[in-house]
Amino acid sequence: MSELVTGEAVALELRPARLPSRALAVLLDLAAAVAVYVAVTIALVAATASLDEAAQTAISIAMFVLVLVGGPIVVETLSQGRSLGKMACGLRVVRDDGGPIRFRHALVRGLIGVIEILMTFGVVACIASLVSARGRRLGDVFAGTLVVRERVPAGQAGFVPPPPPWLAGRFSGLDLSAVPDGLWLAVRQYLTRMRQLDPQVGWSMAERLAGDLAERTGTPVPPGVPPAAYLAAVLQERQAREARRAFGNGAAVGGGQAGPAGAGWAGNHAPPPAQPPVAVPPAVHRPSGYPSPGHSSAAYPPAGPGAASPRADGAADERPSTGFVPPA
Repeated sequence: MSELVTGEAVALELRPARLPSRALAVLLDLAAAVAVYVAVTIALVAATASLDEAAQTAISIAMFVLVLVGGPIVVETLSQGRSLGKMACGLRVVRDDGGPIRFRHALVRGLIGVIEILMTFGVVACIASLVSARGRRLGDVFAGTLVVRERVPAGQAGFVPPPPPWLAGRFSGLDLSAVPDGLWLAVRQYLTRMRQLDPQVGWSMAERLAGDLAERTGTPVPPGVPPAAYLAAVLQERQAREARRAFGNGAAVGGGQAGPAGAGWAGNHAPPPAQPPVAVPPAVHRPSGYPSPGHSSAAYPPAGPGAASPRADGAADERPSTGFVPPA
């Protein structure tokens, strides 16, 4: 489920980096690593001039492994997939589900990279990238990673709407260990593109993804919760756990918005103050689910940052809209 194709032939996937940009990033990384290796070698030769030849050879091999193999692994781990060459080319290494990589991902990529990049002068890596539909080399395949374009044109980056406030902390006890990375990727990409889909197609996709997610977690979707809102709430719960694991218990993950509807409450699972229900225009009958089948998504308030929601008195609401409506 690394790629989900809708009935409208819309592929929900990340933007993989192409071979030329990846090759340029690798060359910049190798140039930086070789420069560091030469500087360290010159310093060690001067410092170990009194040692015998065997000791000098052992130290040289150790420096080669530490600088040219261990260096890229440490850099990718600390920078979460952004080495010097990748930062210059606007690339980043991420997991298959779009999350940040960890030490084990960088370790597998670095060890296999010794064979397919250093020992074969990049021939194996180029062939694997050309054969792969997503431009992945062997290190990416075995590590479960993907090199994506981090800098995209303005307006093309997908916005993941935050879950509604009435779902805050509801899934804090959910077991997410059995959910595969491919399913997380499909959920995330659906949420970023759901407003571009036909309402009936988007509703069926949300139900299918919610059913798959509920099957993996072993807990059914709560009654009355729209499938799209359920997906957004579970995805933000997972992001909150990742943030606490990486930065400690004080970390908070917002939904990409700076208002009370989406910022700050997911990290400590404290539900926000009760919000008044959004009024529905008389001309449009809106069911409790979002998006609803059979209705155009243009009738609903925008879910982007800073979007205004209608109020009962007809004035614009200053709170950012999440795009979801509480159940009746």
